Amino acid sequence: MSEPIQNENVESNVADAADIAAAAAATEEFTNTIGDAIATSAEEETAEAAPVVLDGPIQTVGRRKRAIVRVRVVAGSGQFKCNGRTLEEYFPNKLHQQLIKAPLVLLGRENQFDIVANLTGGGPTGQAGAFRLAIARALNAYNPAERGVLKKAGFLTRDARAVERKKAGLHKARRAPQYSKR
Repeated sequence: MSEPIQNENVESNVADAADIAAAAAATEEFTNTIGDAIATSAEEETAEAAPVVLDGPIQTVGRRKRAIVRVRVVAGSGQFKCNGRTLEEYFPNKLHQQLIKAPLVLLGRENQFDIVANLTGGGPTGQAGAFRLAIARALNAYNPAERGVLKKAGFLTRDARAVERKKAGLHKARRAPQYSKR
């Protein structure tokens, strides 16, 4: 009696193996068709992601600390207007001027765009940082292919540091009243 049971087990094992092989082949075929569909959609996306030349001005906003800067970038000769004044008049500090021009210098486009900016709030350092962010965002919108260069240099990252609020029971944000033992 043990012989026929063995034969039945062997036959069922062979049938199971055939079923597994058929299922594997069907799965592989399904995976291949899905992979082909994904590959063609990826090719279409890369073809659509080519840089587009924008006709009108590029408008972006940059913020840092309490400063907000609205920038309008147009093809031109490299002139800056900050609230109706030149960059040198508005930011007499050379470090601020250098900070603002850094994204343009990095990409080698110093004399390619005219930039008009409306600056509000904050002080000179906050406004300069917000101005730099707005220019970097405009350059990214102009040519998305250069995003990696701007991102690696840190120009597209908004500096989230701001003044910490004053807390009740303290003199300032963290300064506690002087401790008195008695």
